[in-house]
Amino acid sequence: MRDAIDSVIPTYRPPTAGGFAPNTNPSETNLINPGVVLAPLVYLGGGVSSNLLNNRERTIPSTIRDAEDRYKEATDRLDQARTRLQRAKVRADEIRINGLSRMQREEQDLANSADGDSKRLEDSKNATIRFEEQKAIEQVRQQVSQPALKRALKALNIRLSDELHLHITEHHTGLLKDVVRNNR
Repeated sequence: MRDAIDSVIPTYRPPTAGGFAPNTNPSETNLINPGVVLAPLVYLGGGVSSNLLNNRERTIPSTIRDAEDRYKEATDRLDQARTRLQRAKVRADEIRINGLSRMQREEQDLANSADGDSKRLEDSKNATIRFEEQKAIEQVRQQVSQPALKRALKALNIRLSDELHLHITEHHTGLLKDVVRNNR
C-alpha cells in the first residue's frame, strides 16, 4: 500500500549533491508554483492583455453609441407608430360616428317612409270605406224607395181622379201667377 501512495504522492527526497531534483513538498511548492506560472504569463501576456483591453476600450463606446442610435431609432419609430395609431383611432371614430349618423338618418327615412305609406294606406282604406258606405246607402235607398214609390204611385192612382187632378193643376198655376206678379 505504501507503494501505491508513493506512486500518487511522491515522498520528499533531498536533492543530491550537485544535482537538480524536483521539490515534491506541497507546502513549499504551493507558494512557488503560482509565481512560476503567473510571472511569464504577465510578462509575455501583458502586451496581449493591454491590446485586448485597448480594443475593448474602443469597442465599448462605439457599441454604446450604436445601442443609443438604435434606441433613438426605435423611439422615433415608436413615436411614429403612436402618431399613426392616434390618427387611425381618430379616423375610426369619424367612421363610427358617420356610420351611426347615417344609420340614424336611414332609420329616420325608413320610419318616415313607413309613416307615409301607412298614411296613404289609411287614406286609401278610408276612401274605400266611404265609397262602400255610399254604395251601401244608395242600395238601401233604392231598396227602400222603390217599394215606397210604388206604393205611393199606387195610392195616387187610386185616389187621383180627373177632377182632383184638374183642381191641383189649377191651384199650382194660381200660385205661379202670384209669384210672377210679385216679382215684376
